[in-house]
Amino acid sequence: MCLGVPGRVESVTEDALGMRMGRVSFGGVVKEVCLAYVPEAKAGDHVLVHVGFGLSVIDEEEARRTLEALATMGELSELRTEADRPPGRGPAAP
Repeated sequence: MCLGVPGRVESVTEDALGMRMGRVSFGGVVKEVCLAYVPEAKAGDHVLVHVGFGLSVIDEEEARRTLEALATMGELSELRTEADRPPGRGPAAP
């Protein structure tokens, strides 16, 4: 299943090629995300992210509801990095 996960934009920059990028927090896990498809996104906004690309700006309430639903379904484990996992735990299941 392909999921779009909401995250909060912490900062927006341009990479060496002029691509709009952002540091996006997913409940404390921060990832670098391409924001080229959401030129209106700014720090403090919530964006729906799929495979590293911001697809749309959403409001905070929608982001909260979506994160709660994904957490209930156990679909947020892929956001954790190896460093975030408890000792002795392998990679997240696909």
